[in-house]
Amino acid sequence: MSDTNHQTNYTATVDLDEASPPLVLQTLYPSVPHAPWWQRAHIALREYLAEILGTFMLVAVGEGAVAQTVLSKGEHGDALSVRFGFAAGITLGVLLAGDISGGHLNPAVTIAMAVHRGFPWTKVPGYLIAQGIGAFLGAAIIFACYIRGIDHVDGGHRTVPSWTRPPNAYPTATAGIFATYPAQYMTTGTGFLVEMMGTTVFVLGVFAATEPRNGAMAGLNKAVAVGISIFAVGVALGGETSFAINPTRDFAPRIFLLMVGYGSEVFSAFNDYWWNGPARCP
Repeated sequence: MSDTNHQTNYTATVDLDEASPPLVLQTLYPSVPHAPWWQRAHIALREYLAEILGTFMLVAVGEGAVAQTVLSKGEHGDALSVRFGFAAGITLGVLLAGDISGGHLNPAVTIAMAVHRGFPWTKVPGYLIAQGIGAFLGAAIIFACYIRGIDHVDGGHRTVPSWTRPPNAYPTATAGIFATYPAQYMTTGTGFLVEMMGTTVFVLGVFAATEPRNGAMAGLNKAVAVGISIFAVGVALGGETSFAINPTRDFAPRIFLLMVGYGSEVFSAFNDYWWNGPARCP
C-alpha cells in the first residue's frame, strides 16, 4: 500500500471535529494536521517530557547520594560517592533523554547549544521549564524517601548552612542535601569563579562528547563521556561550592525547600549565593 493510500485510509477514520487538537499544537506541528490531538500532543511534548525525566534522574540519584552521606554522617558514603552519584545520575539521564531531546538536562548546555550548535531558540524556554520541573520532582522524591532520616538529624528544625553557623552545625543543616552552598572560607567572588570554571569544564566536555568530528569519541558512549565530565568537575572543584554547574539543578530544589519549611534563608544564605554563584555563572 502506498503512503498516499495509507494516509487517505487513516484520515477517513478520524473525526476531525471531535478530535480537533488545541490551537497551540496546530501552530507548533502543522505537518501532522490529520492526527488525533492526543498524538499531536505526544509529538509536541515528547522532547520536554524527556528533559523532565532526564533531569529528574540526575537530581534524584545525585541528591540521593548526598542524602545518604550526610544523614549517615559518612557511614554510608563520602565525598567521592557523591561525585559518583551525580556522574551516574547524569549518565542515566542522558541515556533516557538523549535520543529524544538531546539530553541537555542543564540550562547552561541548552543555551550553549543554541549559541554554538544551532539548537532552535524557540525551544529554549520550554527546555528550561522542563528541566526545572524535573529538578523539583527529583528533590521532592528524595525528601520523601529520606524524611525520617532528615527528622532524625535535624530534629524537625529545618536548617540552612550559613557564614554565621559554625561548621560543626553542618550535619544538621539538611538544606545542603538539596541545594548547593559554598564552604565557609569561600567568598562571593571565589565562589563565582569556581562555579564559572566548573561549568566551563563541564560544557566543554559535553561539546567534545557530541562533536561528530571528534575521533576520540569512537567507541565511547556519549552519556558515559558526559558522566566523566561531571565527575571530573566534582573531584577537582566540588569541595569549594558543591559544584552546582547547573542553575536549574540548584534553583528548583531551593523552591522546594522553601515550600517544606526551610524558610527564605535557602536563598539569602551566604550573601544570596544562589544568585551570585549557580544562577549567574553558567
